[in-house]
Amino acid sequence: MDSILDSVKKALGIDTSYTAFDVDILMHINTVLATLNQLGIGPDMGFTVEDASATWSDFLGMDSRLNNVKTYVYLRVRLIFDPPGGSYHLVNSMKEQVQELEWRISVKREDEAWVDPTPPVVDPDNVQYVPIPVNDYMVSEP
Repeated sequence: MDSILDSVKKALGIDTSYTAFDVDILMHINTVLATLNQLGIGPDMGFTVEDASATWSDFLGMDSRLNNVKTYVYLRVRLIFDPPGGSYHLVNSMKEQVQELEWRISVKREDEAWVDPTPPVVDPDNVQYVPIPVNDYMVSEP
């Protein structure tokens, strides 16, 4: 099953033909996909699931090393949409799994596209100011 919506619904225990909760589930899926985008996973411009036609291949490409993203999306959606009731340990276990998957996903992404978090050193004597409009006035220097 490659449909993002259908696979998340199946993991939640909801029949794919039952659509009463689709709007809610889609909202939560898109929230999780936005988080993954911030972690560097998925298309650079983000990705939105609007219906069952959006697939994991569309979001992840063909990289099977990212299969844990599917579990991550399910767990995050489950914790938002239908958290386990009455069991602190089960909720805590799911949160720990989410944290581990976030770490593993980040490590995988950093192996391919590591970005140095250190900001570049700027020479204050060689700064070029770009004029910006502020209340009908052009400001060109601080």
